[in-house]
Parts: sequence; structure tokens; C-alpha cells
Amino acid sequence: MKILVVGSGGREHALVWKLAQSPKINKIYAAPGNGGIEDLAEVVNIKVSDLKGLVDFAGNNGIDLTIVGPEAPLVEGIVDVFTEKNLRIFGPTREASQLEGSKVFAKKICRKYNIPTSNFEIFDDPKKAKSYIDGCDRPQVVKADGLAQGKGAIVAKDRFEAKKAIDTIMVNKKFGDAGNKVIVEERLFGEEVSIIVLSDGKNILPLASSQDHKQIYDGDRGPNTGGMGAYSPASVITEEVYNEVINKIMQPAINALREKGRPYKGVLYAGIMVTDEGPKLLEFNVRFGDPETQAILPRLESDLVEAIEASIDGGLDEIRLKWSKRSCVCVVMASGGYPGSYEKGKEIFGLDKVKNLEDIIVFHAGTKKENGRYFTNGGRVLGVTGLGASIEDAKDYAYKAVELIFFDKVYYRHDIGDKAIRR
Repeated sequence: MKILVVGSGGREHALVWKLAQSPKINKIYAAPGNGGIEDLAEVVNIKVSDLKGLVDFAGNNGIDLTIVGPEAPLVEGIVDVFTEKNLRIFGPTREASQLEGSKVFAKKICRKYNIPTSNFEIFDDPKKAKSYIDGCDRPQVVKADGLAQGKGAIVAKDRFEAKKAIDTIMVNKKFGDAGNKVIVEERLFGEEVSIIVLSDGKNILPLASSQDHKQIYDGDRGPNTGGMGAYSPASVITEEVYNEVINKIMQPAINALREKGRPYKGVLYAGIMVTDEGPKLLEFNVRFGDPETQAILPRLESDLVEAIEASIDGGLDEIRLKWSKRSCVCVVMASGGYPGSYEKGKEIFGLDKVKNLEDIIVFHAGTKKENGRYFTNGGRVLGVTGLGASIEDAKDYAYKAVELIFFDKVYYRHDIGDKAIRR
């Protein structure tokens, strides 16, 4: 098979790395790829937003299967475009992708189908939103309706911060048209985890649990990022909690989309808050998590291609995935200044020192390769991933590898996995 992976981040590098292990695949392309992906696949200079360029490339090069990493092209309808040309592609349609493309749409689904989530209201007028906040006696979270690269949710400590968030999103348009509408929802307290499943439109096949670390600073402080690290499995997910998430959140969402005539095929990711009242949905995403994928796929012993094909064709209920009992920790090394402004083009040193380390995989995110040397090319640069008998061992391996890698103004958290270790 010839495979095309769309995207350029650490998630896509992890997908390419796993797909390269499949005996079914003899050629992988990545568009636009990155410096690390270039070592495993042929990179093609086509942007993820260039749907015509991608579909033309797939058609002209005999691509048997396209796998889409990021959410933006899914929300834009890349699956619909490929399907119209009879090209095989993995992911939800434009209409089904509204689960992530519009938080308002997702919240309305929750309300109609009794999916547990926080209390919320929807606003398209900043004055009405602020008036509502004035009447709230509990902390609120303000979320932009549309896509905001994982940074569109502002957790407010008080009414002042919540109203400031309204100005940021709706008045100052920090996230553009994504902020035309906002959701103001009651802040949930507990521990956040990620549950990711594959769906064939009817059945779901869960992947291993994981926990992301969204805030920039140790101790979950500071602004949200795209994710500063992850580990798998997430020990806060007991069998009871897991079953609740599947039966009360994931399956009802798939059933709801099918009932609406928008059958959901692809990856469905749920950010879950495990509260004293049980698990509640924070948000849906319509793609593999990033950096969760970098912590999950190294534990997968089955062929990912078989599960993806069953998602497209149906019959996921007949697929059984085999998982390693080992734990995995991924530490994101970022450019100084991220998630704000940062510089690019810093040479990365030390990758040769970790290349052959046992139980260490370095997934590239924001990198480029020039004349055999690697340079920073984004906010999140590398996902240094360690495998071990326990989360503690995996964390130890990952951070020892992190210490061997350097680039100017490098930044990373030091506490990835600590929640599981304390538990």
C-alpha cells in the first residue's frame, strides 16, 4: 500500500513511525511533514490547507489510503473532497467534524442527548455574556466556538478574568472568527484525562487511556498550550470510570451523529474531567491527540492499518487491539516564549546521542532538516518519549534523554507523569 499522512507535527511523526511497522505498507508520503518524518517517509511540500493540492497528489500518485492528522483540514471538508474523487481517506466528514469545529454544536449535542458536561450558556453578544458572568457565583471557563489551535479555552479565576476573556475572544478577536460566539461554562474540578476511540459510524474501538498536560508551567500553571507532555496509561481511569466514559459519552455521541445523518467515521477524542460526580466531557476533538498519540502508539502492538481500514469499511467490533503492559511518557521540548511569540531556526544538538537509546523515541514536531542538521521550526519542537515498566521508569528514561538534547532557549516542563506517580 501507498499511504499519505497529512500534517507536520509530533502526532504525524508518531503515526508515520507506527505505520512504517506495518507489513501492508511499502511507501509512505507526508505532506508537508517535518525534519524527523523525512527520515521515514517522502515529504511533499503541500500545505494541509491546500485540499486541491492534496487530492491531486493522491490521485496522481496512486495513494491507497490518506490519513489526516490535524483538525483544520477535517473541519474544512478534506474527507468530502477525497470521497468525491473516489479516494480512500480516514477521518470524519465536514459535517461530522463540527464536533470539534464548533463547540456550540458539540454542547448542543450534549444537552440534547444527556451527555454529562458542565452547565453552560451560549452567547454571540459580549455585553450579554458579561451580564451573565456578573450573575455567576462559581468560577467560569470562556471558550471560543471555533478552532483556536488548542488555546481557545480561558479558565478564569474570577468574574474580572472571565469578562476580560470575553474581550479577548469576542471584542479583540484574538482567534478571529472562531470567537464570533462563545460558551461560558461552569468550571469543572478534578483530574483531566484523554479518551480516544476509533469509530466506523456505529461501533467504537477504544485506544489506551492517556493524560495530557496543557498548561505551560509545572504544577499546571500558566496559559494553555497545545500540550506540553503526556503519559499512558492514565491511572485515574478506573474500570468503572472507563465504562462510564464509553457508555455515557463516547457511544452516545456516535449514536447522535448517526441519528442526525452525519455518521462519524474516524478518530473521536474526548477531553474528560474526572470529578467527584463522575466523568464529564470538557470537549470533543475529531483527530488523534497531540501529544497523547506520542504516548499511546509506542504501547500499541497491533497493526494500526487494520483498525483504520475497519473504521472506514465497518466491522470495528471484530478488531481487537493488543497493548504493551509497559508505560509511556512523552515530554515536549518547546521554543522559549511558546505559547506566545518565539524564534525559529535554532540548531538542535544531541539528537545523535539519543538516536540509539533503548526505549527512547524522539518524535519531531516543529523541526526542519537542512544538510543533515536539524533546526527548530515551531513552538513545540520535539516529543521525547520513554517506555518503562512503570510511569516512574518511563519518566526517568524520557528526562535522561531530554537532558542530552539542547537548542537555544529550550523550555520543557519537569513534572510530566508526576500525577500518576503520586497516585
